[in-house]
Amino acid sequence: MYKFKTNVVTLLGDMHTPVETYLRVRDLYSQSALMESSDYHGGENNRSFIGLEPIASVSISHGKTFMKFPDGSRREHDVDHSYRSDRAINDFLKEISVDGDYSKYCGLYGYTSFNAVRYFEDIKVKDEVNPLADAPDMLYILYRYIIVFNDFNNEMMIIEMLQDGEKSGIERVRTAIRGGKISNYEFHAIGETTSPLTDEEHKANIRKGIAHCLRGDVFQIVLSRRFIQKYEGDDFKLYRALRSINPSPYLFYFDFGGFRIFGSSPETHCRIDGDQAYIDPIAGTTKRTRDAAQDAKNA
Repeated sequence: MYKFKTNVVTLLGDMHTPVETYLRVRDLYSQSALMESSDYHGGENNRSFIGLEPIASVSISHGKTFMKFPDGSRREHDVDHSYRSDRAINDFLKEISVDGDYSKYCGLYGYTSFNAVRYFEDIKVKDEVNPLADAPDMLYILYRYIIVFNDFNNEMMIIEMLQDGEKSGIERVRTAIRGGKISNYEFHAIGETTSPLTDEEHKANIRKGIAHCLRGDVFQIVLSRRFIQKYEGDDFKLYRALRSINPSPYLFYFDFGGFRIFGSSPETHCRIDGDQAYIDPIAGTTKRTRDAAQDAKNA
């Protein structure tokens, strides 16, 4: 088992935003992540996070799980009915132990894609044929440093995970936050936007979805459509534009080195508080207001 203890530094955060801080540290730490919450009306849902320096990870892709551990060792295993995806992640977590203050923030950060449904249900999914777009179905990372922003109290914490005998590098992170250069690069779209689906094919899918709703097979369908746009430069500028035009309570930007994912969501899908799991209403179930008490009453 890999045992870690936390080392924590608390800073006054009233002059630091998550975006500004991320721009100061991202060039120093590759494969970083930014997770923002703009739901500032209460004390529970107002924390944003930056993850720096991956030290371990677990991913699942094409029916295999790939585990990378802090000492550089790796482990692979087929994922099937006898060894499910949840068991793979639990086996990975059993190898990691984190003790100390605020260790609850030192978990795995990452994503589960739509294609991962194949590991939970008997649903066949077409594999990605474009190697440039072939990201893992699931990918979760353990970061050495977690920067936590509490906008309710105007505080920020740097949490570092150290094994016995490891030298702290938390001062380098703090120095970058205070005076690091803000990296700012250009972004340019190249050529036209394309889609694998034609307009008529997408309309046909919509008609099919309406028919399923009218028959009662489902009560809601989200018919996504992929668009492809070549570009050059810094796609973080695209994320900044997204958070400006769609300032949802939850926003994320993950740099995995070979690819990035980013987006925004108006609500949580599920959350775990202690030993209780909560599944939240889907979009459209309850109208959202700007009053926290009224939102809770409506839900």
